[in-house]
Amino acid sequence: MTLVISLTVFVLAAFVGLEVITKVPPTLHTPLMSGSNAISGITIVGAIAAAGSGSGTTATVLGVVALVFATVNVVGGFMVTDRMLEMFKKDRS
Repeated sequence: MTLVISLTVFVLAAFVGLEVITKVPPTLHTPLMSGSNAISGITIVGAIAAAGSGSGTTATVLGVVALVFATVNVVGGFMVTDRMLEMFKKDRS
């Protein structure tokens, strides 16, 4: 029963996330990336806790996978934000 509830929450969260992301206009994408970096930072902490919990091989593997994906998201977000900020700097040449 717990698996069914967890799967239901996951599917509903995926649909809500998709709806929210598709409704964001492109001009707001980069400022919202900073917010998603903060959320991904929380995800990294949770992934480290899951990977190191010692609850079994499955929990460790899923924790490591979550850690990799969240880290890629944070690094990508910082790269996009840095690129956007470069557009607003004045040329020194």
